[in-house]
Amino acid sequence: MKPALIVTGGSRGIGAATAVLAAQRGYGVAVNYTRHAAAAEQVVARIQAAGGTAMAIQADVADEAQVLAMFRQVDSTLGRLSGLVNNAGVVDRAERLDTMDMQRLRRMFDINVLGSFLCARQAVLRMSTRHGGAGGAIVNLSSAAARLGGAGQYVDYAAAKGAIDTFTRGLAREVATEGIRVNAVRPGIIETEIHASGGQPNRARNMAPSVPMQRAGSALEVANSIVWLLSAEASYTTGAILDVSGGR
Repeated sequence: MKPALIVTGGSRGIGAATAVLAAQRGYGVAVNYTRHAAAAEQVVARIQAAGGTAMAIQADVADEAQVLAMFRQVDSTLGRLSGLVNNAGVVDRAERLDTMDMQRLRRMFDINVLGSFLCARQAVLRMSTRHGGAGGAIVNLSSAAARLGGAGQYVDYAAAKGAIDTFTRGLAREVATEGIRVNAVRPGIIETEIHASGGQPNRARNMAPSVPMQRAGSALEVANSIVWLLSAEASYTTGAILDVSGGR
């Protein structure tokens, strides 16, 4: 049986590119989604058409019961878990802190931070040699915003991703002797649908001149880094945070 991998937020953008690439590299992939069922099924169909193994699973990563159910479904369908990509995340409209309401802040941290914690906890319970597992790898999705701060636009998103950086380093050290490697990728300006969800569909194009490489990145360029960190080629890499940001 192929090694099982869960990609949260796998229906679109970086998650979808990662799911497809990982399937090409031999993983059985669980494509997690919250609302976009048709998009997730399209990713699964693309993988299966190329001879790969994949399934779509609906779960809100901020809901503990749904996370537990998702992992149980993977256990029974794809088998032993060997990898997790904590990709699910949200952004919101550009706004200063002094106009942000509690609903926005709660959503930002529930999904971007607590969702990653809940999924990582279940992955550790399955992959850690301390719990009878065979090891594995976790890759968290951070953002260049964690370094830059998101002033005037997304200080909440930037702070959430800063938490992911700290979480990555801490968990990596916590499970380093238990066969699990934990790393993060920090994308910069990437051409994906997330900008439209924040009310700025042209943001990647408009910000390209501010990038040293003078262009936005692609979802596949980020996926290549994620899948490398999952692989045995990165066997001595843990606690690392890899910038994929065009020099930004």
